[in-house]
Amino acid sequence: MSTKKKLFISEPKRIFGLDILRAFAIVLVVMGHGKFILKDTALEGFPFFRMIDGVDIFFVLSGFLIGGILLKNLNKKDQFGIRDLGIFWKRRWFRTLPNYYLILFVNYVIVNAGIINEDIEQFNFHFLTFTQNFKAPFYGFFWESWSLSIEEWFYLITPVLILLLSSLVSLNRAYLIATILMIFLPLFYRFYQFDPAIDSFAWDIGIRKTVLSRLDSIGYGLFAAWMFFHFKALWNRWFVLFSVFGLGLIAYILISNKGIGSIYMQTIYFSLVPLSVMFLLPLFTKIKSGKGMFAHAVEHISKISYSMYLINLALVAEVIRDNFAPQGGWDGLLKYLIYWMVVVGVSTLLYRYFEKPLMDLRDVSFKEWFGKKS
Repeated sequence: MSTKKKLFISEPKRIFGLDILRAFAIVLVVMGHGKFILKDTALEGFPFFRMIDGVDIFFVLSGFLIGGILLKNLNKKDQFGIRDLGIFWKRRWFRTLPNYYLILFVNYVIVNAGIINEDIEQFNFHFLTFTQNFKAPFYGFFWESWSLSIEEWFYLITPVLILLLSSLVSLNRAYLIATILMIFLPLFYRFYQFDPAIDSFAWDIGIRKTVLSRLDSIGYGLFAAWMFFHFKALWNRWFVLFSVFGLGLIAYILISNKGIGSIYMQTIYFSLVPLSVMFLLPLFTKIKSGKGMFAHAVEHISKISYSMYLINLALVAEVIRDNFAPQGGWDGLLKYLIYWMVVVGVSTLLYRYFEKPLMDLRDVSFKEWFGKKS
């Protein structure tokens, strides 16, 4: 490996509190996608009460972690150019793209073979460019890819905004302005798109799952990273107050009962959920490490969470639904246990033998790939 100073700072050391949040988020997602298996069993309706959307937790965490990396680099180098942009994208894409395209291909194969009941006609080149839900909704094929499109467009847009704005203002101000734009422009877009006659399905695929409507969810993570970087003393001193406010927001979100056609559900709701998660970050960043089997399990689930997200719905839940339909009772409970075992087991293998080895190539230069010293 090269001994030269790295152009781009890599990801920070793991913080156990953030692993807890990430593991909790993927557990919520997997439970949501597999709840149909528990129909007519003793655990039907588990976990028996409303929960916030696990994907929103992922969004805020992504913004916070990527924002932290950007801020460290912007302040260390005091410049951000095309080369830095390329290195940033290289690191992000080695993390996300190989797994995505592999599972996209597997989805195509199993749908085309009739193993699961999805619409192969919905597959098109948009899935290759993450534009399947950029503005208009999609459905019927690889449903879970909606959030990945939002994240990829966030990775594209944010550093470009910072680069363009840095020609007018300082890098720190460019970061903050880009963050504000990422938070408020999607909110204004949702107001513009407001439709009181919308139904729950259109709300889900047309607002909740489109890129232009949801980039602000990651923007709140960017703002949290800015606060953490520039006002760390305040972050640490007021973490209890922030946590109480965040939990209060979550309670309000969960007990509020407003219709899909309301301005709240189509606009403000999508700001409040990530905002509540943002206010919990100071608490969880204080949890630096964990011990014992619980900590080991949490860290492991956190590491394989991306693979779990990619495979749990179509490749596991829908295979069970369309080929081994649960019959309720003990049959449903057994298949729910198998569902979790397959998701965790296959994700572990996918992470260990595919995702992690490719991630390790992020810091390898092209010259090193061809056996030359950089």
